Amino acid sequence: MGAALRRIQLGSALSAFGLGFTVPYLYVYVAQVRDLGAGTAGVVLAVFAMAALAVLPFTGRAIDRRGPLPVLVVAAGLAAVGAAALGYASSVPAAVLAAAVLGAGTAVMQPALATMLVWCSSTATRTRAFAMQFFLQNLGLGLGGLVGGQLVDVSRPASFTMLFLIEAGMFVVLGVVAVTVKMPRTASIGGARPTDGSGKGGMRALLSHRAMVQLCVLGFVLFFACYGQFESGLAAYGTEAAGIQPSTLGFALAANTAVIVIAQFVVLRLVERRRRSRVIAAVGLIWAFAWIVAGYAGLGHGSQTMATAAFISTYALFGLGEAMLSPTVAPLVADLAPESMVGQYNSAFALCKQLALAVGPAVGGPMGASLHGPYIVTFVLFSLGITVLALRLGRRLTPVQDQPSLAPAPSRVVAVSLPEGGESGAEAADRAVSVTAPTAAATTAAAATAAATATATATAGS
Repeated sequence: MGAALRRIQLGSALSAFGLGFTVPYLYVYVAQVRDLGAGTAGVVLAVFAMAALAVLPFTGRAIDRRGPLPVLVVAAGLAAVGAAALGYASSVPAAVLAAAVLGAGTAVMQPALATMLVWCSSTATRTRAFAMQFFLQNLGLGLGGLVGGQLVDVSRPASFTMLFLIEAGMFVVLGVVAVTVKMPRTASIGGARPTDGSGKGGMRALLSHRAMVQLCVLGFVLFFACYGQFESGLAAYGTEAAGIQPSTLGFALAANTAVIVIAQFVVLRLVERRRRSRVIAAVGLIWAFAWIVAGYAGLGHGSQTMATAAFISTYALFGLGEAMLSPTVAPLVADLAPESMVGQYNSAFALCKQLALAVGPAVGGPMGASLHGPYIVTFVLFSLGITVLALRLGRRLTPVQDQPSLAPAPSRVVAVSLPEGGESGAEAADRAVSVTAPTAAATTAAAATAAATATATATAGS
């Protein structure tokens, strides 16, 4: 991994660590610590999500026009201001405004970081770069939540203020690290990206790109059926139908993170030489099975211990699917994008993700709390829908887009210095031997042949 990639990954991990400090405790902070009530806490969480929907439609064009680096620095600054302000917010307007600024800043970071990863990676390294980012972000979120939980005290608002200031500091560090990154533009995958200048067409060009539209629809279903249920529908279902204790939800989320951290690079070796569409299709099957296991936890007639084990296993199975998606979906977005629209493609996909995260709890929460059987059946069907959509998407992808390992290795050009000897010798000296996948013996033989030819030509000319 190059120095630029290492710095981007470090900044991304630190910002995730900062988010982990506060996001799990945001509701408690607003409702109880600041004593603003459950209704205000719900509004703050909604504003945090809606701010992302407001800024993402404009983020992609800004990235493509100005570059991802300045956009990321501005986003990190906004997020730092929002986090610090939230730490001191003691009134409803202050809390809502701070949440809006924080939500907007963190939302813009996602496509900016993704575009920086694309620019600083190649065909050979892009899959692993996105897998490493996902690994470090989950590790940062998990560690941040763990450490933050040990520092907070509901009876001391100052302890929460300290958490938000630490989060703000992490965003500042992200901005500082980003400024030190040199941003090379890497060559696109041969035959993978459009080359007809469609990158200048804005959202109209994106919407006319059938493969990208299908990928956005697939992304919405992916996030709706998994992430959109973690802390809403699935949590409500677990406590109401399966009788899970609220404290067990923490263990379930820990199991999810643990599987991602442990399995990420083992899974990477298995999927990076396989078709992306089939890997995503396999994730749909795994998640369908996870929802069936969740159905057993809440609708079966086993013991409470079995129900708890099954519920925790559901989160673990989701983690396995997430580990398979991280090196698959995000790099595919980048490989579909024209060179001049990488930011807009990343922002469009992030917008679909954010929509799913907004709609998921609204639909899944009430169903998970009261309609237990229909809830499980619905999300088993959504998971199977992932498999169907992935296989259909595969038909629209080029072989290299679907399986980057099929891309031919780049050729190496070996320049040979040839002796001068009159006009014909000079013309011969201008030639170079192009060697594809060379060996030392082949390179030496080609050079010797070219030199001999040039010498003979020069002698004849004299």
